[in-house]
Amino acid sequence: MSLPESQSRYQVRFAWGVDGGSAIAGDAHVVVWVDALPDAALKPTMIGGDAAVVTGSTGSRAAVAQWILDRQAELGDRAFVAVVAAGGRGGAYAVEDMVAAGAVIDALADLGIDYTSPEAAAAAGAWQALKNAGSHVLTASVAGQLLLATEGPEALEAARAAAGSPDFEVLRPVI
Repeated sequence: MSLPESQSRYQVRFAWGVDGGSAIAGDAHVVVWVDALPDAALKPTMIGGDAAVVTGSTGSRAAVAQWILDRQAELGDRAFVAVVAAGGRGGAYAVEDMVAAGAVIDALADLGIDYTSPEAAAAAGAWQALKNAGSHVLTASVAGQLLLATEGPEALEAARAAAGSPDFEVLRPVI
């Protein structure tokens, strides 16, 4: 019997941090790690056992979704996807990560990968509500303001540019 926190009955799942990601990625084919203001100390490749692990952002949402759709075609079956928002320091809520994760989930739905858990649907709803303010959410959030205060405007601008980039990284290509 699967545990409810695994969201295993859904094709697209959503959780927070390494622990949450581990809970939903057990039988996933792909883990999408979303960290709008990346923290190098977090190790997303520890999530998901044999699952492929890729990064995702608002800017890369369409490319990531297409990459997952291509992996699904290679499987010849439904690909299960765990979208994981990195979260803030100590696992704190990070609105910028939720919105970015929702962007990826929404892009998956646009391609027909849309059997989502309620948690994933809520993240997609956050993206829908805030997509016109995505850059503002990133810079005005607690984490964005902390980055500005500790590392300066150049660091915040670099983070905004990275979040808007269509590029993503395949951290572990296994599927």
